[in-house]
Amino acid sequence: MSLLTAAERTGPIRPDAIYAELRANIIGATIAPGATVTESRVALRFGVARPTARIAIERLVADGLLRREPHQAARVPFLSGDDVNDLFTNRAIVEGAAIAALTQHGMIPAAALQAHRSLRSGSTGFAHDDIQFHRALVAGQPSSRLTRMHELLMGEIELCIGQVQSAQLITAHEVADQHQGILDAITAGDAATAERLTRDHIMGARDRLLAHLDSTN
Repeated sequence: MSLLTAAERTGPIRPDAIYAELRANIIGATIAPGATVTESRVALRFGVARPTARIAIERLVADGLLRREPHQAARVPFLSGDDVNDLFTNRAIVEGAAIAALTQHGMIPAAALQAHRSLRSGSTGFAHDDIQFHRALVAGQPSSRLTRMHELLMGEIELCIGQVQSAQLITAHEVADQHQGILDAITAGDAATAERLTRDHIMGARDRLLAHLDSTN
C-alpha cells in the first residue's frame, strides 16, 4: 500500500514510514537492482526535507538493502550467483542451528504463527510473511548472539527472497507447506528433523534462484 501524497496528509511523514515503503519497494523489485536512491528523489517523492530522506536511506544501507560507496548515491545492489550461494549457505547454517535450539529450549513465538497464518490466507506476495516467519523463529531461540548473526545476513537475504517472489520461482502455497513441516517438527520436539527441513527449505529457494540467474544471464 502506498503512502498518502503530500496533499492528502494532515501531518508530517516520519522517516520510519518512508523507510518502510522504500524497503517494500526494494524487496518487491519495484525499485530494481542497480537503481539509485537519492536523497533528492526521496525527498521529492514523499514531500519531506532531505535530512528526513537521508535518515530513511541510511537505515536501508545499514540493513544491506542499499549500498553506498564514498561520495556516491545509494544503490540497490546486484547480487551475483556467488553472492546468492554464499548468503543462502550461511543462512542455512545459522537458521538450522537456531531452529534446533528453539526446538530443544523454547516454544514457537506468536509472531511466527501470525506470519504463517498470513501466508496461508493467500495474501498477495509472500516475501514479507516468509521473512517475518523466519525472523521470529530465530529470535525465539535463547541465544541473542545467534539472533544478531542472523540479522547480519537478513538484509541481503530479503533482496534474494524478493527476487524469488518477483520471478515466481515458488508459490506462497509451497512456502506455507514447507513452513508447516518445520512447525510440526518443532511441536513434536524433533530437533534433527526441524533443522533438516529448515536447511532444505532455504537451499531449495537458493537452487531455484541460482537456476533463474543462470537462465537470464
